[in-house]
Amino acid sequence: QVQLVESGGGLVQAGGSLRLSCAASGMTFNMGWFRQAPGKEREFVAAINWSAGRTLYADSVKDRFTISRDNAKSTIYLQMNSLKPEDTAVYYCAADQTYWRLSNTRNEYDYWGQGTQVTVSS
Repeated sequence: QVQLVESGGGLVQAGGSLRLSCAASGMTFNMGWFRQAPGKEREFVAAINWSAGRTLYADSVKDRFTISRDNAKSTIYLQMNSLKPEDTAVYYCAADQTYWRLSNTRNEYDYWGQGTQVTVSS
């Protein structure tokens, strides 16, 4: 069984930065961040492979957000810079136990964290 615990959300002004963390227990191969704004579908943000550190980003966050991992701590991070009001959402950490893919598809992730709120004020 995999457990994921997110932290680091909060309220920030537009143009500011936040860093989210997700501590994972149990074996996984790839990790991702998704977000869900009120009234919208949950959407992909970024993903990372534990072993090789390969990354994948949504176009909307590329060049502003950085996903990274600390294998020793079994923790991934999402550094979010130049935040915009449209980045406001609940951010979810997710784990994929399929080793050969780095996915941006919600249904391909097996485990989810409880979510952490990020609010960007204008």
